[in-house]
Amino acid sequence: MSDSPVQRQSVERLPEQRSTVITDELNKILDMLTSACPKGAVISFDFDGRLHVHVDVHSFEDMLKVEGILPILGGGTFHDISRGDTPHRSFHHRLSAIVDR
Repeated sequence: MSDSPVQRQSVERLPEQRSTVITDELNKILDMLTSACPKGAVISFDFDGRLHVHVDVHSFEDMLKVEGILPILGGGTFHDISRGDTPHRSFHHRLSAIVDR
């Protein structure tokens, strides 16, 4: 046996590298929509095997504007646009679309 004390070395772990590909892509879509929608529009997403976007606006006129711009925005990224109810938001109008990206 050796008489020298055992030396312990401390090794720091590298920080985990997490992928943000999905978040980055959603932020690109959100930025595109935010720049095209009227001020005060509420934009949300849901996923049920397909990505859906919902745009809630205050006025009927704003809804018509968004409805006209969605099909051409992003080179046809948004399709199957429909009008619907706005849960928990009285006096709002909702447009929903499927996002292909």
